[in-house]
Amino acid sequence: MIEEIIKDADQRMEKSISSLEIAFNKIRTGRAHPSLLDTVLVPYYGADTALNQLANITVEDGRCLVVVPWERPLIGDIEKAIMKSDLGLNPSNNGESIRVPMPALTEETRRDYTKQAKAEAENARVAIRNIRRDANGSIKDLVKDKTISEDDQHRAEERIQKLTDKYIASVDSHYAAKETDLLSI
Repeated sequence: MIEEIIKDADQRMEKSISSLEIAFNKIRTGRAHPSLLDTVLVPYYGADTALNQLANITVEDGRCLVVVPWERPLIGDIEKAIMKSDLGLNPSNNGESIRVPMPALTEETRRDYTKQAKAEAENARVAIRNIRRDANGSIKDLVKDKTISEDDQHRAEERIQKLTDKYIASVDSHYAAKETDLLSI
């Protein structure tokens, strides 16, 4: 039973790290990356559809994305969707593809993105601590039910704490890498 609780906590903490990585991919650095457009939704036959399911997104050079829709009539809708997104991008289309240049980041926007990354990292730390709290609560319930001894409880809580420390360190290293990426010119 203890192993199941620890394994569940490990899997949930790993998902928190994956979620953090996805959140960091949405924070723009100075370089173009196709994952920047992952959150853009385009109206397609009455349903909002992710842009990466309607078009091929490639990096033309370090500062420009090229979006080539699989259906030519979608170009206008895709261009509007990119403009409406909160990414601050201004696409231009040539009839066959859409070019999305990445504006250079100013010092102020770099600082803002760093603050956003710090907030995402803190959210991940809180999520990991909540998972630790849930796992420790499950262990305590087993002690109340007299399923395990208090010694087993202490050993399990130590393992859960080591797991928590490992994932918190992972969050910190992800944040440090993102901060370095954002602040490099």
